[in-house]
Amino acid sequence: MSGILDSVNQRTQLVGQNRLELLLFRLNGRQRFGINVFKVREVLQCPALTSMPKLNPLVRGVAHIRGQTISVIDLSMATGGRRIEDLKTAFIVIAEYNRSVQGFLVGAVERIINTNWDAIMPPPQGTGRASYLTAVTEVEGELVEILDVEKILNEISPLNTEVSDAVASTLDTERYKDKIIFIADDSSVARNQVKRALTTLGLEIEMAKNGLEALNRLKEIAAETGDVTDKVGVLVSDIEMPEMDGYTLTAEIKNTPELQKLHVVLHTSLSGVFNQAMVKKVGADDFIAKFHPDELASAVQKWLGPDEQ
Repeated sequence: MSGILDSVNQRTQLVGQNRLELLLFRLNGRQRFGINVFKVREVLQCPALTSMPKLNPLVRGVAHIRGQTISVIDLSMATGGRRIEDLKTAFIVIAEYNRSVQGFLVGAVERIINTNWDAIMPPPQGTGRASYLTAVTEVEGELVEILDVEKILNEISPLNTEVSDAVASTLDTERYKDKIIFIADDSSVARNQVKRALTTLGLEIEMAKNGLEALNRLKEIAAETGDVTDKVGVLVSDIEMPEMDGYTLTAEIKNTPELQKLHVVLHTSLSGVFNQAMVKKVGADDFIAKFHPDELASAVQKWLGPDEQ
C-alpha cells in the first residue's frame, strides 16, 4: 500500500496527450471504481473519525489530518449502497474538488493505472437520472465505474449558482446578442450549474457531454458559417471528459483554421494541482477553477468576441 501512496504523491503532474491516471478502489463489493489521480492529494488508512452534530447522514465524521479538519463522506452510502462498516480496514481518499478538500471513505484501494481518455466512455444509455456515473472504462476485462463526484457533493452541500447583483450589473453582452455560449462538461450537474450561472448574460447556450461531441458540433457550426466565431462567442470547457479531454479539445480547436479564433475558457475542479503551463501549451485563453459564478460570468464576458475587443 505504501507504493500506492507514494505513487499518488509523485505522479499528479501527468497532463496532455489525452491521457490520465486513475486510482482504482472498491466500496463494499467486487465492483471497481476510479478517480483521477489529479484530484487526489493522498490516500490514508482511515483514521479515527469524530462525530459532529447536524452532519449530513452521508458524512461519517470529520478527520483531523495535518492540521486540517476534513469531512469524510461514505462513497458507498452516497451512491445508494450500504455503509462501509469496518473503518479499521477502510481507507480515505483525500481529494480536492471545487476549491475545497474532501475525504472519501472507501472499502479498499488497489492501484493506479495509466490510460487514454479515448478509452473512457460515457455511461451506458438508460442509466437514468439516479445514476452516479460520469464515465466507464475497462480494466483487465472488468468494468470500472468513474463516479460523478460533483453530483455527490452537490447533493450534500448544494453550490450557489447565482451571479451576484454587483457583478450582474456590470455585465453587458448586448453587442453579442446573436452569439451562443458553448459549454462542454461530462457531469450533468456541472453543465447545469454553468448554464444557470451564464443565463445572466442573456445569450443562447448550447451544451455537449464531452470534448469529442463538442468538437464535432463546433465543426458542424463552422461548416455552416465558414468560421465558428460567426455563431459561437466563447467555449467553456471542463478538462476531465470521456473520449476527449479539455486539453485535447482546446489543442484541436487552436489547430483547426475554421475554429482557431474561438476563445476557450477551461473551467475545472482540478484547481489543486492545475498546471498553468499546460494552458499555454494547448492555447487556452483562460482558466477558472470551479465553481464561482461571478468569476465565471465575468471571464465569459471578457472573452466574448474577437481579440481586439
